[in-house]
Amino acid sequence: MTQQSTQAPALEPLAVRKDEGEARWWFGALAEIKATAADTGGQMTIVEVTEHPGAEAPLHVHRRDDEGFWILEGEVTFEVGDETIEASAGDYVFGPRDIPHRFTVGDRGCRMLFILVPGGIEDVIRATSEPAPSRTLPPPPEAEPTPEEIEGLKAIVKEHGYELLV
Repeated sequence: MTQQSTQAPALEPLAVRKDEGEARWWFGALAEIKATAADTGGQMTIVEVTEHPGAEAPLHVHRRDDEGFWILEGEVTFEVGDETIEASAGDYVFGPRDIPHRFTVGDRGCRMLFILVPGGIEDVIRATSEPAPSRTLPPPPEAEPTPEEIEGLKAIVKEHGYELLV
């Protein structure tokens, strides 16, 4: 009788250098996907996000993953559930799944890592962004999204285990 292995396939070492990784323009930010679920055996996704001064993430909930934020540059105010957390370079903030959260970027902009466990948010990033032609912040949008566009966005993110609460 042959013994079947239940172990996951061995992963390969990976190095993603500065200015490497898939670059996307995502909700007014530059998102650089550094590690994907495919790279990590489903364990995590890491995305480096650069935001404009004053940028705001809408109130939303993750249903399938926990999210960590590691601030590399700048200042960000997070609202996670009923808590308001002021964070600056070097700080880490944790947003557990099923707890609504949002953030507002300080007046100098910011650069931070999104660390999600398990991996997979790259699928929703790709579905709601466009390839960045350069590793720069995108130009500001020409108009606010229409109610129809917002409803379409809500449907896309819901397919991936996220919920916009706007």
